[in-house]
Amino acid sequence: MRGDEKNIESRKDFFRRAALSLIGAISGYSFYKLFKRKSRTKNYVIRPPGASNNDEEFLSKCVRCAKCNIACPYKVIISADAGSIAAIGTPYLNLREGHCRLCGDFPCIKACPTGALSGEKVKKPKDVTMGTAVITNREACLALRGLRCEVCYRVCPFIDEAIIIKETLNPFTKKHTIYEPIVHKEKCVGCGKCEEVCVVDEAVIEILPLMRGDLSKHYIEEYEI
Repeated sequence: MRGDEKNIESRKDFFRRAALSLIGAISGYSFYKLFKRKSRTKNYVIRPPGASNNDEEFLSKCVRCAKCNIACPYKVIISADAGSIAAIGTPYLNLREGHCRLCGDFPCIKACPTGALSGEKVKKPKDVTMGTAVITNREACLALRGLRCEVCYRVCPFIDEAIIIKETLNPFTKKHTIYEPIVHKEKCVGCGKCEEVCVVDEAVIEILPLMRGDLSKHYIEEYEI
């Protein structure tokens, strides 16, 4: 191979390596952005399937044994520590970090020795009542800002039941469509998959407990359809 051909191949190799490095850097940054999620400080917690929606009733039965945590095959049930708003040792889920998979056999409920997690009314995934999804920050929701984001809708295990898409005319442009996610709270079980995957740094759709006072009541009534 002549010298000029070697130089051409050398330059090609240099640009090839540079392109691969750039792709790697972009991929790494995208991965970082994807998994660098912020959790808003909340004054409530989401309990595992089978827990009473009355937290006082749940706490009266929970003995902090952590058997539900151990039984969870996806390890998304957490035992509260001293820095948590939940009572120390009690189980809850940080849905921004991991959603409930609604296991058909509910190993967490079966593992509970006291009935704090009760399977009496939970026979199938649709029976779960962990909470309900609510868009708590409408100004930050990409879909409501006119961008085509249907992530929460697409991942919902009860798509077109718990979450639907409502098409409305963009009031600002008067010629584009807004694809708004609408939650039917009577169909939502509160699994939290929508909250976990929300692409905004701080999730704009969150699971609120069904019976936990003014905060939940305010959001659910404000955005009720």
